[in-house]
Amino acid sequence: MNTEILGVILQWVCLVVLCYPLGRHIAKVYKGEKNIMDFMAPVERFIYKVCGIDPEREMNWKQFLKALLTVNLFWFIWGMVLLVCQGWLPLNPDGNPGQTPDQAFNTCISFMVNCNLQHYSGETGLSYFTQLFVIMLFQFITAACGMAALAGIFKGMAAKTTKSIGNFWVYLTRSVTRILMPLSLLVGILLVINGTPMSFDGKQTLTTLEGATQEISQGPTAAIVPIKQLGTNGGGYFGVNSSHPLENPNAFTNMLECWSILIIPMAMVFALGFYLKRRKLAACIFTVMLAAYTCGIVISVWQEMAGSPQIDEMGIAQDLGSMEGKEIRIGSAASAMWGMTTTVTSNGSVNSMHDSQTPLSGMLQMLNMQINCWFGGVGVGFMNYYAFLIIAVFISGLMVGRTPEFLGKKVEVREMKIATMVVLMHPFLILVGTGLASWLAARNPELASSWLNNPSFHGLSEMLYEYTSSAANNGSGFEGLSNNTPFWNITTGIVLIMGRYFPIVGQVAIAGLLAGKKFVPESAGTLKTDTATFSVMTFAVIIIVAALSFFPALALGPIADYLTF
Repeated sequence: MNTEILGVILQWVCLVVLCYPLGRHIAKVYKGEKNIMDFMAPVERFIYKVCGIDPEREMNWKQFLKALLTVNLFWFIWGMVLLVCQGWLPLNPDGNPGQTPDQAFNTCISFMVNCNLQHYSGETGLSYFTQLFVIMLFQFITAACGMAALAGIFKGMAAKTTKSIGNFWVYLTRSVTRILMPLSLLVGILLVINGTPMSFDGKQTLTTLEGATQEISQGPTAAIVPIKQLGTNGGGYFGVNSSHPLENPNAFTNMLECWSILIIPMAMVFALGFYLKRRKLAACIFTVMLAAYTCGIVISVWQEMAGSPQIDEMGIAQDLGSMEGKEIRIGSAASAMWGMTTTVTSNGSVNSMHDSQTPLSGMLQMLNMQINCWFGGVGVGFMNYYAFLIIAVFISGLMVGRTPEFLGKKVEVREMKIATMVVLMHPFLILVGTGLASWLAARNPELASSWLNNPSFHGLSEMLYEYTSSAANNGSGFEGLSNNTPFWNITTGIVLIMGRYFPIVGQVAIAGLLAGKKFVPESAGTLKTDTATFSVMTFAVIIIVAALSFFPALALGPIADYLTF
């Protein structure tokens, strides 16, 4: 157990130490400064030439959003066609059939919005062709879109007065060529060395110890796993994600993959500091996020290592902690840390079954996604925090009787309205979706029994988790819920779309509007946003506005589950 704890601490330290230099690199990439990936410039120029892109053209925030939404629409159509027709496409040695339209809609939307709400079973649901040319492709595109959106916000925040927030296509391309691709290549090589398969062979037939035969899927696993983690896309090549021994063979790969999930979201916070030349502000934001993340790890590790009280009462030893739904090669502590890491981001991949974790761990996983701004997905995590920053600045300014200002720009009614709508849309989607599903389940017990494998409080938690995961573009689930039905495919698909694009549009709009305002030099009366006091204020706003909105639902679900645990 001591070794497990040391592994958790080591991984935490590696994240905190290495995110700083990566943040410096990311800032250089987006500012167009000299960096170690400059040798990719010819490749980028070739892409611009082939696609007819003028890299020197600046965009206002409306043009920026138009480009972002257009590219997402194009790839959505591409994905729908390939998923429905995959049975007729090449690289399908196992003969997997095409998906139904409702399932293809959910799958396509899920990965298009940087999520992984897999209502199909990984290796048995998709062919190698669609795994590569839909899932892996989308995992690069959607991660790069989020990073490009944040780069545009960085530029808007840094400028004194401007109508431009950069070129979306340039940010998109550089995100792939200079950040995501090099890191994915490095992680992929390490995975192959440690036993993750990389081939186009079909299923391998093996004889078990009992003398029976079993078919084991292989495929290009090592190509897909790195970007799914680094891009906070999540999901898994295999249906059981990183609990599968071929996707996550040993303790080293477990640490590597878990590290990969959070390294870029962490680095993005420091990239802000380097880009704006406001390292103190970045340090304050990072401290708030890190403190919340660390508290979650401590509580969840304690809960999972303590085991189940009911099993204790039976006189059964739990030296390894609560091992229900966990892999012995990974352990309870590493599983708990993964659960916290994958839910403070929009990753959603799992190395254990979240449905089997203790009630408080499950509640913290939901709460991470409900708050949705403790690091979050690549790019969009800070963007969600940005909305709360605007609200905190506005409230603080009014408290001291001054016109609120942030980075030299006055925050007025229009920006406040947009920020408020962005923040409130998240609980609206989750609570309305859960309420609708609960109402249908209560009116039709037969329908409820086909959905829920667990009754009472935990059954509510399963439905609440599904919509929470969808709205946060996370994708993990309490998989006691049978969700591959038209109702769940369509409703969660709608929540996925709204949960992704509404905040991005709102946050980019705020940045664009503020960028166009007259710069106001700092004075003695300017509200400082890089102080411990303001950090506490922002944390309080997040807890009051985001966390407390969900308390009644959490009380009826995981909290009630814990009290009967």
